[in-house]
Amino acid sequence: MISSILLAAQAATPTVPPTPAWNPTVAIIISISCIVVLLLSTRIEYPQVGPKLPVLPVSVPTFIAAMAFGHVIGVGIVLGLTNIGRL
Repeated sequence: MISSILLAAQAATPTVPPTPAWNPTVAIIISISCIVVLLLSTRIEYPQVGPKLPVLPVSVPTFIAAMAFGHVIGVGIVLGLTNIGRL
């Protein structure tokens, strides 16, 4: 038997807009945002603190932070575009 409290909580839950399925457009948006943030990370005050990457002019911690922030920005762009109906 289902409790009436659970039924009341289920009825009060707001509807959440659907998130987009993973597709190449979403991948391209997140990849471009990561690359842009990585390019901007060379402008910070200390991009060379820590172990260096052999190919890029940034350190490993800077690279990881730039990729994480790029994903955050990319997800925001994807959700924003989905919310306005462009994606």
